[in-house]
Amino acid sequence: MIQNLSAAALPASPTAEGSELRAPIIEVRGLGKSYKTARGTLNLFHELDLTVEAGELMAIVGQSGAGKSTLLHILGALDTPSAGTVYCASTNVAHLSARQAAAFRNREIGYVWQFHYLLPEFTALENVAMPLLAGGNRKQDALAAAANWLREVGLEDRASHRPGELSGGEQQRVALARALVNNPRLLLADEPTGDLDEITAGRVFDLLERLHATHGLTSIVVTHNLDLASRCTRVLRLEGGKLNPLATGRQSASSTGTLDGKSTVSGQN
Repeated sequence: MIQNLSAAALPASPTAEGSELRAPIIEVRGLGKSYKTARGTLNLFHELDLTVEAGELMAIVGQSGAGKSTLLHILGALDTPSAGTVYCASTNVAHLSARQAAAFRNREIGYVWQFHYLLPEFTALENVAMPLLAGGNRKQDALAAAANWLREVGLEDRASHRPGELSGGEQQRVALARALVNNPRLLLADEPTGDLDEITAGRVFDLLERLHATHGLTSIVVTHNLDLASRCTRVLRLEGGKLNPLATGRQSASSTGTLDGKSTVSGQN
């Protein structure tokens, strides 16, 4: 069990009912991230702040290269910041060792990427079970849990199929089941519909929304799809190393033309 690495308590915020106090699931203060390049230092973030309350379904939009994926990597302990503090699920993720970070991710974070990254030699059932098997669970228990999640995403009849035998939408639904098989608190989705056509993208996002609600998740979605972003409870634009709020709602999102400098056609990456 990984314990908090800082004695500093997170700021408390009221629950929806206001009956008790609890910490945000993500608390970022003064985040900086820089890279050394042939032309000098590239400062991707500067004094970036972010608070995400439990239960939020939040979208992050922005130009390509603005750092949206890098921000998700930092929040999910896949990358480390150059400056600032990053608390996720009450853990200072910037101070974790590589081994601690891997254990933290396996326990607290579910990831969905634009490309499903399913292992082609294994069945859908086996792919979903992989995080449990990597965590040391018994194979029988892991496969049983994976079967339940395939049922949840509507693919119980495809359990024995390998990724090459599945459609793009089915592959992404398997990837979503794999991301959630460990019952994480936080779902990080990086362009989860970017490789899908408009209709399939809408169906996959419908599923993501349903799972978010029924399993009490906190979800952060990076997307160029303005229609999907407008369905989230909060939309932030990453620009100039800072996050700025945008109005939510389908009409307000469409009225901006492009939130991310790309086409507003649904499903276009």
